Amino acid sequence: MPIKKIGVVGCGLMGRGIAEVSAKAGYDVVASEINKDLLDKGMAAVRVSLSKAVEKGKLAQSDMDAILARIKGTTDMKDFKDCNLVVEAAIENLDLKKKIFIDLDRICPPDTILSTNTSCLSVMDVAAVTNRPAKVLGCHFFNPVPLMKLLELVKTITTSKETLETAVEWGKSLGKTVIIAPDRPGFIVNRSFLPYMVEAFEMYESGVATREDIDTGVQLGLNHPMGPLTLADMVGLDTLLFVMDAIYAETKNPKFVAPVLLRKMVTAGHLGRKTGKGFYDYK
Repeated sequence: MPIKKIGVVGCGLMGRGIAEVSAKAGYDVVASEINKDLLDKGMAAVRVSLSKAVEKGKLAQSDMDAILARIKGTTDMKDFKDCNLVVEAAIENLDLKKKIFIDLDRICPPDTILSTNTSCLSVMDVAAVTNRPAKVLGCHFFNPVPLMKLLELVKTITTSKETLETAVEWGKSLGKTVIIAPDRPGFIVNRSFLPYMVEAFEMYESGVATREDIDTGVQLGLNHPMGPLTLADMVGLDTLLFVMDAIYAETKNPKFVAPVLLRKMVTAGHLGRKTGKGFYDYK
């Protein structure tokens, strides 16, 4: 089945990025939100992102106009009825995702591929509520979607070979490098990434080194684009805590036990860049 039209459930940070890169690649896109205010906010953010590319000379104004014309915003999930592939990019709440997949399974044709952008939850759990588990997989994009080159596809024990191959080709058409992960807690990237973050948090918490020296050491010593504490602030400390707790709940592996400091910071509302304060002050 050729992929021509993409559906994106959720027009928040991840959803609008997925809609943008899909439209850039020439696909018609339907992006949904639960109300008009959130939809307008998401569509405005896509416009801002594309405008920055135009200002930098990376995109022609005519191309920007064509990309925007390929994205249709909606608050009615019935508009996914003729999509070939739908990516759910709602918040990391398993019950909500299950409800969305039940609705998508009812609305979309039987050959439509359904995927979730979850970074840690079980893909099989959402596939199981549908009548098409062979057509369900994980499509884990990374933030910010237009800039990050990786797409982690998550194959469940029921995902068909045809579904996976189609998703791989779609991912490559977006300009992404595609890796295949099993449906295990943390997949590939977060399973290797989070213990590294835990160690950085604990070094800072126990006074082994300053936040600046930890970040500079990793950035220059390991050639990372940014240090772990700066990266944590960008990702969002609440997001990191949620993912750690979710993986630990399934694996009981002590590598994923969230440090006390991280939990206290989240409780205090110090979530990183999005709140103006995390390991660093952004106000």
